Amino acid sequence: MVGDYVKKKFCFVLMGFAFISILISGCKSKNSDEKLTKITLGEVTHSAFYAPLYVALENGYFMDEGLDIDLTLISGANNVTAAVLSGDVEIGFCGPEATIYIYNGGESDYIQSFAGLTKRDGQFLVSREKINNFDWNMLKGKEVLAGRVGGMPELNFENALKNTGINKKDVNINTSVDFASLTSAFLSGSGDYVNLFEPNATKLENLGYGYIVASIGEKSGEMPYTAFNAKKSYIKNNPEIIESFTSAIAKGLKFVDENDSKTIANAIIGEFPDTSINDLTTIIDRYKSSDSWLKTPYIEETLFKNLEDVIIDSGEIKDYVPYEDLINNAYKK
Repeated sequence: MVGDYVKKKFCFVLMGFAFISILISGCKSKNSDEKLTKITLGEVTHSAFYAPLYVALENGYFMDEGLDIDLTLISGANNVTAAVLSGDVEIGFCGPEATIYIYNGGESDYIQSFAGLTKRDGQFLVSREKINNFDWNMLKGKEVLAGRVGGMPELNFENALKNTGINKKDVNINTSVDFASLTSAFLSGSGDYVNLFEPNATKLENLGYGYIVASIGEKSGEMPYTAFNAKKSYIKNNPEIIESFTSAIAKGLKFVDENDSKTIANAIIGEFPDTSINDLTTIIDRYKSSDSWLKTPYIEETLFKNLEDVIIDSGEIKDYVPYEDLINNAYKK
């Protein structure tokens, strides 16, 4: 009797060890660097506007696809694409306007966008003074810090002015401050208004240094505002990586489409440790209500044409560039 009891107990112990070993083995298999392909991703800015990307990172969607993403901040779309061209990063994340400029510059191994994320501008117009009933005509004669000439933030601000019936010549559009320095320049006293992404806009408002008065994206309209890109040769030579990366992004987009703002905020709070969960929920809610994200990573030709219309209207390019040359959709409808 005692011998049988000892044998049974010993068997249960062995089974327990076996179960623990399986769990450990499974964890190692999923997180092992040896089984993951490391990809350096250069992002143009770190903003809750890109929530679907951070959901894919925080929820392990890239790891599920066999990818280990090294996310690095590279301010300015021109700098992101320069890093892609030089090989410092495999994949860039920025506005597709930069790929158009490179294409028109005659680069043989030019950059293509293979997956989209956002479909409108994510900036908010921030006033130095509190305005209860803002009207876009209030910008006439005022100085607005708008970012670099020819960049998506500045282009969309001009387009928002156009769509609200305001001649851009009636507004003092300050393009001398680079994108990364907009907040600090405004805090130092430059400008009556500044265009900012989140969470910077909300942080200024919480500190009492600025007040959000309008969404630029709602006025500027739909276009592929930010997309993932790589050199044409890299996309051709690494189809499995590109497809796996795009699949993870598709899962991130689906998550933000199907969940409420608080659930999304809880999923990505690790990316914004200096932002409270309440503020992040409010920020996500603003982007959801503005219909900021694509449903899938597929970049429609009509949206790309809308982007080109804005760039042509600004005088940055003279004619359309071929959609099929610059958009290489990895996501199939």
